[in-house]
Amino acid sequence: MAQPRRGAKQPPVKWLTASELESWLSIVRLLTWLPWSIDQQLHRDSKLSMVEYQVLAMLSDNPDRTMRMSALAEVTNASLSRLSHVVERLERRGFVRRAPDRTDGRFTKAILTDVGFETLAAAAPGHVRHLRSLVIDVLSPEQLRRLGRDAAHIMARIESSGTS
Repeated sequence: MAQPRRGAKQPPVKWLTASELESWLSIVRLLTWLPWSIDQQLHRDSKLSMVEYQVLAMLSDNPDRTMRMSALAEVTNASLSRLSHVVERLERRGFVRRAPDRTDGRFTKAILTDVGFETLAAAAPGHVRHLRSLVIDVLSPEQLRRLGRDAAHIMARIESSGTS
């Protein structure tokens, strides 16, 4: 999208209605508090942060429990630099190891260790119970389906705008 030139007239702003503002503020609270609550539960019960849990979970879902760091950064929405710090912490705990990609040495792969897999398996039941108590079980199946659909629509807009 082209940026308007300095001094160019901007289109008028369509301000939020009271109802839209109320809905938006509810979404903002959800976006703020839900990740915080999940992070707190994971720290308390498993000594993992939410992003550490995500990394372990993403690796566990892949063949050989392995992913390129660049792909892992993309699916966890972390910069490569931030992901490197996260993986370094996980490496120190013996949950992950890194190795050069045998098919292309320019890339590094993150590999979930057996200890990391066991840690994830131990953390998953409490994590799922918490997610159920906060989101899944407070919505009807139809509400949950609509929420998932609506979230997918918003994500598609974010991804197509180039700001993801």
